[in-house]
Amino acid sequence: MAVIENGAAHEYKPQKKKKEETAEDKRKKKIVPGSLMKALIRPGSGDATPTDGNQVIYHCTIRTLDGVIVESTRSEFGGKGIPTRHVLGKSKMILGLLEGLTTMKKGEVAMFKMKPELHYGEDDCPVSVSDTFPKEAELHFETEMVDFSKVKVIGEDLGVVKKVINEGEGWELPREPYEVKAWISAKTGDGKLILSHTDGEPFFFTLGKSEVPKGLEMGIGTMSRGEKAVIYVKSQYLNQCPFMPTVEGIEEVHFEVELVHFVQVRDVLGDGRLIKRRIRDGKGEFPMDCPLHDSLLRVHYKGMLLDEDRTVFYDTKVDNAGQPLEFSSGEGLVPEGFEMCVRLMLPKEIALVTCPPDYAYEKFPRPPNVPEGAHVQWEIELLGFETPKDWTGMNFRSIMDDVDKTKGTGNRLFKEGKFELAKAKYEKLLREFNHVNPQDDEEGKEFLNTRNLLHLNVAACYLKMGMCKNSIEACNKVLDASPLHAKALYRRGLAYMESGDYEEARGDFNKMMSIDKSSEQNARAALLKLKQKEQEVKMKARKQFKGLFDKKPGEIAEAGNVDRADQNAAEIPGKDNQDNTDISKEDDIVEDAPEAAPPAPGMGLLSRLWSTRPEILRP
Repeated sequence: MAVIENGAAHEYKPQKKKKEETAEDKRKKKIVPGSLMKALIRPGSGDATPTDGNQVIYHCTIRTLDGVIVESTRSEFGGKGIPTRHVLGKSKMILGLLEGLTTMKKGEVAMFKMKPELHYGEDDCPVSVSDTFPKEAELHFETEMVDFSKVKVIGEDLGVVKKVINEGEGWELPREPYEVKAWISAKTGDGKLILSHTDGEPFFFTLGKSEVPKGLEMGIGTMSRGEKAVIYVKSQYLNQCPFMPTVEGIEEVHFEVELVHFVQVRDVLGDGRLIKRRIRDGKGEFPMDCPLHDSLLRVHYKGMLLDEDRTVFYDTKVDNAGQPLEFSSGEGLVPEGFEMCVRLMLPKEIALVTCPPDYAYEKFPRPPNVPEGAHVQWEIELLGFETPKDWTGMNFRSIMDDVDKTKGTGNRLFKEGKFELAKAKYEKLLREFNHVNPQDDEEGKEFLNTRNLLHLNVAACYLKMGMCKNSIEACNKVLDASPLHAKALYRRGLAYMESGDYEEARGDFNKMMSIDKSSEQNARAALLKLKQKEQEVKMKARKQFKGLFDKKPGEIAEAGNVDRADQNAAEIPGKDNQDNTDISKEDDIVEDAPEAAPPAPGMGLLSRLWSTRPEILRP
């Protein structure tokens, strides 16, 4: 490419974007020849030197040029004997050491001579010192590099830092309220042993119950099985607890930890009522190898009451002739709490689930030997599962046959009043439809008709769930593709009517009649229902404010103080105050799905599971 300027052609060369200068870069410009000098006292080992992000542990003694000790970490020079620990690029440090430490090897001892602007005399120095410190003087910093290594910063204030000694296995990490077994020893910053659990049995505790210091919990929460690490914890993250009864006067503790084992314990609902505790590990990695999506599942389970005897009310190995229970998830075939927990299991895993009545048998056929309102436990073994067919490589006809099967399941769930589950089936198909490519006009027409029908089925589910806005949005997806779709107008009109948007509803019903004469009967019935609803609203408003403005000056009228008999008689015009007009036959809108009474608003199985998914599935 060339740029013409003043009649001449110049080759265009894109300019490289300059890297934005950091605050640290600006600080380093203060280092000029002669401001920072290094003298090697004792060489270190190896060739490696620390880099940005490494933790450095070093002793430092500061002297004036005539040898007077100003400050030291060493006990023989009045210090506490605890080396300084910093993370390069994250800790607040004087400029001379920030630059000088990166030149040192492990075990090396060096003397750094610094001008005031490179230590505490620097303008806007991030590290403060006492007023008696000679920050305007040139000083010597005798430094010994004890150790440096890569670390994971856990606390934003650098109060908890982890150094990995040996990597663990897998990527699942313990979290509240997991049960943990670990070998643990604790030392002060100067190496004195405080306590040790490295013999006999590993220390057992539950995360989240304050049985170990907070900083130790934070560090162990980043470890995988078998991992060995040192967790550096400062005083703000040390608290009295059964593991460490005394923390007073301790500035920092180095915990040496080997994570032997942990048991996955899931608070599925987040309120402590539905708890899944893994008894035996399964095969695979959590959650990638779990049956999160609708699948055909095979399980053995034993159901128990939470009484003193742990009475068993059902056992597949005994009561089902030793045969496992086989069911399809996402169809409401087992109690809600049961299915939610099985979806979080790995093949061959055994888990103990403690379940409250509203997720057990309160809303599900209750076994005869389970008392009403009982909390239960299930010991579940997931033998295996089969996922639905993958449409990749299937021809259009085979895909549509599979669609009909899943859609039929959704229609059955709709008839049973399980609108949340039905909606999930339809929405799954719509997601999969994004990857279907019809090959000719006939397939394209079938594809469009099926997709429209699925959107309308979703709209019907939303309407039954009392979510009119969502129902309208689902109908709009059909009308965007097919503006003259009579059933979409009808469904949207019903949603508008239920939400109180009567003019919008009237417009949809009238348009429906104008484009499809065969739908005139349903449209007129809908308009009649609409008129009744409008009259009902007006009548209630009139009764509510009756007499409010009829009183003489000084008299008080009470809005809504209506004679009960008059109010009952005025609610809906018509015989017996009943609507005898059937305007909402679902089989006119939802294929093979008849009218069903809407349930009380609430969240179903899938909405609860997926709404908490980032928390539930976090390793």
